[in-house]
Amino acid sequence: MLNEQNRNEFLQTIAQQLGRPVAHTPQPQPTPVNDLAKTRLANLSQDELCNAFTEFAQTQMVKCVVTKPNDLINSLIELCESYDCQGSVVMSGDQRLHDLGVTQAMSEKYETYVWDPQLGYDNITHAERSQIGIVFAEAGLTESGGIVLFSSPEKGRSVSLLPETSIVILRKSDILPRVAQIAERLHKMAQDGIRMPSCINLIGGASSTADIELIKVWGVHGPVHAAYLIIEDC
Repeated sequence: MLNEQNRNEFLQTIAQQLGRPVAHTPQPQPTPVNDLAKTRLANLSQDELCNAFTEFAQTQMVKCVVTKPNDLINSLIELCESYDCQGSVVMSGDQRLHDLGVTQAMSEKYETYVWDPQLGYDNITHAERSQIGIVFAEAGLTESGGIVLFSSPEKGRSVSLLPETSIVILRKSDILPRVAQIAERLHKMAQDGIRMPSCINLIGGASSTADIELIKVWGVHGPVHAAYLIIEDC
């Protein structure tokens, strides 16, 4: 009872200082003046979304390659070679990479480590020693040129954050207009009772900062290089 009395007195004091009555229930949200949060860029075709997505990503120092499913492995190896890959490669344990033949192809070509949740901290040690990290993205965001990664035990965050170069594989059909659309996907997952990811990462390219005198510096606290390998839909 004393705590409730103290709370009421506290709220009354604040209300008096603000010159308004004490409010015990929140006011309803005002009606939005427009629905651009959901509709901006939503009228574009998938080809137009892909073009706009890659154009913006390239302004953020991201190399973008669009490839057909049958050319995926060759395109990926060419990307790795463009970064003069001499060291090891770390890959997410994502089943989609395995199904596409990426895991096997990289293991045959390079010294490759696949993220294994059973090995705990050893995964991070391998990631920080690897030259290239390869992950599969849940979505691309046209408005920002960024990608969305869901974390889970087999898809550790370190794969895309610690290596010098981060290569993100993405299906063209998963390029969305903006954050509102990925939020809708997450909402539907929750409604369907699907387990939510432990972490949702929205990554806009190679790491950079402009904290010091507004001078843009790349690769300060994460990958120096970033690339998107976009798979055309069949």
